[in-house]
Amino acid sequence: MASNDEFGSFLTGLLVGGLVGAAVAMLTAPQSGEETRELIKEKSIELKDKAVEYSQDARALAEKALDEARLQADAAIEELRSRSGELAEMTRQRAEELQQRGQVVLEEQKTRFESAVASVKKAVTDEPETGESSEAAA
Repeated sequence: MASNDEFGSFLTGLLVGGLVGAAVAMLTAPQSGEETRELIKEKSIELKDKAVEYSQDARALAEKALDEARLQADAAIEELRSRSGELAEMTRQRAEELQQRGQVVLEEQKTRFESAVASVKKAVTDEPETGESSEAAA
């Protein structure tokens, strides 16, 4: 934005300076009125042509800058899409790993529980036998 303001100020200064310089030159030149008017006409045409040329150059620069900004934005969007895809894949893999770990832990706990239940069953079934034999011995 500041660059556009600076360029606009420059262009305005150039035009005003050109007009003032041309007017002063015409007024101080030792020429007839008709020659002076012809010279003013030629200089004003030159000045108009230069102004048109500068404005076209400024427009071309602005369009070029816009195109570059669009390319950079497109590249940034593509980079974000790529990274988001990578992150999604990493998240999916991590979820699978955690699911597999959870399955392993579940199986281990199931085995421990079944072992504990079997131990309790065995202890319960063995106890009456030892209890009967101790009563019979008494």
